[in-house]
Amino acid sequence: MGEQVDKAQILVASNRGPVSFSVDDDGSLSFRRGGGGLVSGLSSVAAEIDTLWVCAALSDADRKAASSAPDGRLDRAGFDLGGARVRMLDIPEQTFANAYTSVANSTLWFVHHMLYDTPNKPLFDAAFRAEWEDYRAYNASFAEALVTGAAEGAKAAVQDYHLALVPRMMRGRRPDLRIAHFSHTPWAPPEYFGMLPADIGRELLEGMLGADHVGFLSRRWADAFLKCCETFLRADVNWDHRTVDHGGRIVRTGVHGLGADAEGLRERAEQEDVAERRATLRELVGGRRLVLRVDRTELSKNIVRGLAAYRELLRTRPEWRGRVTHLAFAYPSRGDVPEYRAYTESVRRIAEEINEEFATPEWTPLILEVNDDYPRSLASYQLADVLVVNPIRDGMNLVAKEGPVLSHDGCAVVLSTEAGAADDMGGAAVMVNPYDVSETAEALHTALSMPDDERRARCERLVEASVALPPQRWFTDQLRALG
Repeated sequence: MGEQVDKAQILVASNRGPVSFSVDDDGSLSFRRGGGGLVSGLSSVAAEIDTLWVCAALSDADRKAASSAPDGRLDRAGFDLGGARVRMLDIPEQTFANAYTSVANSTLWFVHHMLYDTPNKPLFDAAFRAEWEDYRAYNASFAEALVTGAAEGAKAAVQDYHLALVPRMMRGRRPDLRIAHFSHTPWAPPEYFGMLPADIGRELLEGMLGADHVGFLSRRWADAFLKCCETFLRADVNWDHRTVDHGGRIVRTGVHGLGADAEGLRERAEQEDVAERRATLRELVGGRRLVLRVDRTELSKNIVRGLAAYRELLRTRPEWRGRVTHLAFAYPSRGDVPEYRAYTESVRRIAEEINEEFATPEWTPLILEVNDDYPRSLASYQLADVLVVNPIRDGMNLVAKEGPVLSHDGCAVVLSTEAGAADDMGGAAVMVNPYDVSETAEALHTALSMPDDERRARCERLVEASVALPPQRWFTDQLRALG
């Protein structure tokens, strides 16, 4: 490669890639492009710069596609990816299951979101150590794919807790590379991070410190990481410059608060399938006020307490009975984790209880949909009077930002203090302690009672905060942080 391309080359690593495959009735493969901030942020950059995205095969169809491509390079196997260069790794199924489900999603996710039922879990035994070996092997597969053939001085953007060990593995092989690691989740404070086995906690921290720049969605999460480096590595942390001096290297930390892709959202929301769903929702809600929540059925999203708050609103503020409808769209998530399956059933159960207590022949107080329908979500954002976002703990929560961007007449946002989005939206949202059901019920009343002018003015401020760092800038800011 020429010198100019070598300097510009970008490597991206994430568990989920920009495309996912399915097998058609005739046995052929088809694919669809993914969404989310990372895909949006990279798409425009990849069109201009030599970029390679390394990801894992997540389904049988993905594995079929990866195995049919030379070295997993989908762009060399006849798939029209719009110019994107993608290498999909066909990691052995058991290795992937242990790394992704048992370690990343059933351990690291629970630690960083502080979700453990600690009298019962976690339990770090010989079986977990075997799973950890597979997590290490999974990370090594990514590191190998990234360093092989990387241009001299390339920039690598490694994404999230699934790949915490990759930066150090890359550093040992290719010290010329400039590496960033970004965490899309919160980071646990030392008091909680310390429940991990000491050697594994150190390996995670040192793995990320193989990077030149370690990024987070909120200053709170970056502070927690720095404190963990002080506590468990005895590293020298410069709090003025927010750097970590460890192993003879100085690693910078940064905060990159991902915002909504306003242009992409609005363009998508203009399509016919959204208009059809908007008409259906209008008919469903009628002239009532609309309270909305859009979540995955993850433990961290706090859906059960949010619905309990709505129940308390109807009990303590009977004037809202018959005048408000709550749409709760809960997308299935991580059905391979037992705690998630049980939680989804808890969500269904409280929804049934609310309707049994309050429904009349003319009014259904709560409509719960546990299925994935993106156009419906966009349509509901346009119509909502109140958007509830009350996670126990969340790295950012883009729902809180997307809702105001698409609102037709201004929506009030009831927002948890423990969402990363609270950093830049707290001044205009109605803030709540996510554990306080009564406070959340009162916040719903406040939001529903808000004068129209105030609601619209607040929504304008929410939109301004929501689009401050759109995905493309969010991604390029991380690359610029590498120098």
